[in-house]
Amino acid sequence: MDAKCVAHREAVAAISKRLQEFYARRQPFRVYHGSTNSTRASEKNSDNTIDTSKLVHVLGIDENTKTALVEPNVSMNSLLKATRTANLIPLVVMEFPGITVGGGFSGSAGESSSCRYGPFDSTINWIEIVLPNGKVVHASKTENPDLFWGAASGFGTVGIVTLLEVQLRNAMAFVELTHYHTTSFPDARKKIQEELANPTVEFVDAIVFSPKSAVVCSGRLVDIIPIGVKLRQYLRRKDPWFYLDIQKRVEKTKKPVVDYVFLADYLFRWDRGGFWVAKHAYKYFFTPFNRITRYLLDNYMHARVMYHALHKSRLSDTYIIQDVGVPFDDADRFFKWVDKKFNIYPIWLCPLRLRRDTPDAAHGLHANFADPNYPEMMLNFGIWGPGPSDYKKLVRLNRAIEKKVYELGGNKTLYAQAYYTEEEFWKSYDRPAYDSVREKYHSSHLPSVYDKVKVDENAKKKAMEGSRMPVILRNVRPFQGLYGVYKAWRGGDYLLQVKKKTCKCKCNCEASKS
Repeated sequence: MDAKCVAHREAVAAISKRLQEFYARRQPFRVYHGSTNSTRASEKNSDNTIDTSKLVHVLGIDENTKTALVEPNVSMNSLLKATRTANLIPLVVMEFPGITVGGGFSGSAGESSSCRYGPFDSTINWIEIVLPNGKVVHASKTENPDLFWGAASGFGTVGIVTLLEVQLRNAMAFVELTHYHTTSFPDARKKIQEELANPTVEFVDAIVFSPKSAVVCSGRLVDIIPIGVKLRQYLRRKDPWFYLDIQKRVEKTKKPVVDYVFLADYLFRWDRGGFWVAKHAYKYFFTPFNRITRYLLDNYMHARVMYHALHKSRLSDTYIIQDVGVPFDDADRFFKWVDKKFNIYPIWLCPLRLRRDTPDAAHGLHANFADPNYPEMMLNFGIWGPGPSDYKKLVRLNRAIEKKVYELGGNKTLYAQAYYTEEEFWKSYDRPAYDSVREKYHSSHLPSVYDKVKVDENAKKKAMEGSRMPVILRNVRPFQGLYGVYKAWRGGDYLLQVKKKTCKCKCNCEASKS
């Protein structure tokens, strides 16, 4: 048997034994995943912790079935590197290299190909999961489907997922990416719908720069590019950030712009700058925002480093971080409300196919996705930026967006900040279906999804009030941010970016990077 498979079995056995001990005492536990973009912080050596940080391997690629057998802590860049050796790629690749397979499955992750394939969990064939009583179970869309869909988007509150079979498709070397400039949100929304109606389109998202300027990005995989075309790149230190490059060129021409982008550069195009959130760091640190400073500070501007620093410094507690989906019929009305209420730009738009057509999918937190009357598509709004300095106003704004999304029959991605009261939360999510799965599979004694995703308001308030406590330099601008950068460096995320090798070959393939 392959050494990785042996190591996997041993790791699962150790997790099972540890869970049995906790279950005998009905003791909740924490999971230590290691350092990723998609998991919350936990202490490795805590007495109530399960260590899954060694589950970082791709156990196999099957070219005939086009599947990959993957442990949960495999990052997107590692998965892409492995699958491209077989000329295959996952159906959905989350936008940051450090997001993990397990995080994507447990957290409802989606990207620009989710307009075709749905969230990442919809692209998983089956999972191996260790239940809280220590039993190791397989679950799929046909075998134990209640457990499968209960674990999807369940944030680890049903059990510990230890293995997943990921669906793949044929890879190509490039993405043909067409950018359409629009002068209003309704025009952008209509253009998105036009692209969705085109069966040759495989990727769709958009950037709203202002109420009068938005760019819709529509792409498809290709292996051949026109002679003389310059390929676009976004992963190297000297490359422009994706959104700045698009804004500069498309707003200038006002006409459709067709680019040919290396595949990995497209899939991870948002990594440098973390979409555009990193721009706010320049202002915070009193640093000019230009191509020279972006070049010099590039190691700090990757999502893995930046978000680690944000969380460690607790500056993320002062931000508005919301990802919400609303039906297309109400998207124009929602945008007008967001523009008036928040005035935060840019805004990311991403159409997501949420309705589940799989038989027996009506289980878990999102059981309503299987309702034939549920909208097939939602338009996701990514609204990210510094919030007001007044804590009460910050809370009111976040609660207002949750209320508005609920009124419009929308859905909120739970890796964003959740300010709901518990009663409000369960009006939006299917508690009976979720509780049914938890009771059947011995996890009712564990914290619920609500317990895991709700904002710790005391900690957030403390973080915001810290700026008025000059004695504690760690909580004073810019020392609070510098503390976060230091912790990211100590945690290895900075060094990880420094050690990354730039592709030397002409194809710029992700498989050639370490």
